Amino acid sequence: MIQIANAPCSWGVLEFDLQGEAAGCAQVLDEIRATGYAGTELGDWGFMPTEPAKLAAELGKRELALLGAFVPVRWAEPSMHAEALEIAVKTASLMRDAGFADAFIVLADDNGTDRVRSAEAGRVLSEQGWTSAEWKAAGKAINHFAGQIREETGLRSAFHHHAGGYVETPREVQCLLDETDPDLVGLVLDTGHYAFGGGDALDVLKKVPDRIWHVHFKDFHAGIAERGRVESWDYLRSVQEGVFCKLGAGQVDFRAFADELRDQNYDGWIVVEQDVLPGMGDPKACAQHNRDYLKGLSL
Repeated sequence: MIQIANAPCSWGVLEFDLQGEAAGCAQVLDEIRATGYAGTELGDWGFMPTEPAKLAAELGKRELALLGAFVPVRWAEPSMHAEALEIAVKTASLMRDAGFADAFIVLADDNGTDRVRSAEAGRVLSEQGWTSAEWKAAGKAINHFAGQIREETGLRSAFHHHAGGYVETPREVQCLLDETDPDLVGLVLDTGHYAFGGGDALDVLKKVPDRIWHVHFKDFHAGIAERGRVESWDYLRSVQEGVFCKLGAGQVDFRAFADELRDQNYDGWIVVEQDVLPGMGDPKACAQHNRDYLKGLSL
């Protein structure tokens, strides 16, 4: 049975420094539950309690499952890997000790920190990506992270391709799959980010279903993205302008995607994400719209 979750990023709780104040943990968890979702992701370290018993209590009293935690890593900077791995293991240990041993560490590039990739998000050229040697080095590092996390905590790791970083385009997602161990590293398939990168996530779902360990439902507005291309917006500006819109308002064919998940007997979670940054609108209303939309798809 596919279950539906939401995430703190839908309330503007993101890894980026933003103007305005996002909602606090209690409000976000209350509203995730009130709008009909059964689970959530952790959000930035410190957003939710960092003591296992307190984290378990906050989620338990709302009957919410914890599915994973996003851990960005600057893969192109090996000198930063040791600290990032400590954070990943610490985060995995927290989720495990709070009773969520099936949660994922969601690895990603340190999106939005590279000037070129952030500036060219949605329209990157092949020469703006990693070389073959850099891909091999990144793949080795990702495998090492996933292996250490599993060895020390028992949790699995899945990689989130993401606009504004070095794993964005369909070609780059394929490179990631080619360079990582399928027994160690799954893929977080995000419908909106894959579309922003120039592809259709349904193609990946059909091609490599065994690598899809976790799914994010995010919509993508091609008209807003095209405006961003013409006006040279960076990644954050595109998000602020609503490139990731309410489900059903963009170009992602969620009905076809949901049907394919069912045909494959996918029994994981779908996490709804719509980045409603401070000042962009009412996150709770958006979350309710998105949940009602998925009910129309029998999800």
